[in-house]
Amino acid sequence: MTQALATSAPASDTRSVKLVYFAWVRERVGLADEQVELPAGTETVLDLVRWLKSRDEGYAAAFENETLVRAAINQTHVKPGASLAGASEIAFFPPMTGG
Repeated sequence: MTQALATSAPASDTRSVKLVYFAWVRERVGLADEQVELPAGTETVLDLVRWLKSRDEGYAAAFENETLVRAAINQTHVKPGASLAGASEIAFFPPMTGG
């Protein structure tokens, strides 16, 4: 008889995502990309930005103005209040101008 999975560890509230940084965001953070475990309660892009700012001075400088840096989830541009549900990649980049 096979034993039930009752002895396995409980499910974690964290999830892993790839963060990608572009232009001066990358320069301030000091990384082009990284894989991170999102802490429990990190539900929106703005939540993620606030958590990143708390990590160190580079992140704090990159995200000093929380709504200036743009974000894309799974290569789709999103607003700061966008949900991180289903996100596998989140990219951050400065505002762009066109012409």
